[in-house]
Amino acid sequence: MSSPKVIISGGGTGGHIFPAIAIANALKEINPSTDILFVGANGRMEMEKVPAAGYPIEGLWISGLQRKLTLKNLAFPFKLMSSLMRSGAIINRFQPDVAVGVGGFASGPLLKMATRKKVPTLIQEQNSYPGITNKLLGGKVKKVCVAYDGMERFFPKEKIILTGNPVRKEVVMLEGKRQRALEHFHLQADRKTLLVIGGSLGARSINEAIRPCLETFRQRNIQLIWQTGKNYVEEARVATAGLEESGIKAHTFIEKMDYAYAAADLVVSRAGAIAVSELCLTAKPCVLVPFPYAAEDHQTKNAMALVNHHAALLVKDTDAGEQLGPLVLDLMENDEKRDKLAAQISGLGFEDSARVIANEVLKLIEE
Repeated sequence: MSSPKVIISGGGTGGHIFPAIAIANALKEINPSTDILFVGANGRMEMEKVPAAGYPIEGLWISGLQRKLTLKNLAFPFKLMSSLMRSGAIINRFQPDVAVGVGGFASGPLLKMATRKKVPTLIQEQNSYPGITNKLLGGKVKKVCVAYDGMERFFPKEKIILTGNPVRKEVVMLEGKRQRALEHFHLQADRKTLLVIGGSLGARSINEAIRPCLETFRQRNIQLIWQTGKNYVEEARVATAGLEESGIKAHTFIEKMDYAYAAADLVVSRAGAIAVSELCLTAKPCVLVPFPYAAEDHQTKNAMALVNHHAALLVKDTDAGEQLGPLVLDLMENDEKRDKLAAQISGLGFEDSARVIANEVLKLIEE
């Protein structure tokens, strides 16, 4: 097909948006004339991130059901009806050849209307435990691209394609970057470096577990790249005052994640699907502290997929204050343990997932 038309729907978090953009970029690489339209939820971060990546987006008036009784749930039926009607109108106007859902609020109404209008559909599930939107859609769509084994528990086996998660290429291409990374963060090449990342908003449990270790890090010549998130950065900067010369620094947010990975000898991280995929592709030894309030506790399930392969260590969020510091200090001084973790995790990454998924999208059009 000379100029395929593709709708990509979903979002809400970076874990949905960045894979969606990666798929769009891969579609454009394969066929530059591909016409791509995003559909997201009004007020969510995709309405900013997608145009910044160079793609048009339309918004739906939609949000999730709250898990507890709240007045916000009273508006849900009206939002759903509005979003279904608007999705139908968008499909009628854009006339897509295929619709892709990446999870998140907006993908439900859009893919529901696409299947009703006989538009071929595909969903991409990032997690080892699917969100409710994708579980509901799984029986209706043509294909389900997944990142973990064993997903036939949730989706029809004949529709599943194991592709891994799309990640931003520039983030996981580390070859030749270590020296530049050390210079970027003002670090010394002869010292070990710990990278601590708690997601874009930070993670209080991780931050409060790391903070008491700062002086020990200094004494043991351990450098620290510490992404605290905006809610903890002031406390962290007070705590690291006077330690910057020792390579111990707090950052609100790290833009150059490829440099952060390139510099790191060990990573402490939440266990979001994209973070886990990046750790696999960069082959970084890691300690995962899953966010315990993620839907269906999917971060713990993501982490266990690595732990069961002896490819990562897990510390429960509630145990972080007691266990994380000692575990990190032990690993930073044990090259053999880190090397074993790196060797195990390196075999779990999927190369070029975005292009594999993009090809599956285009096959749907041909079929």
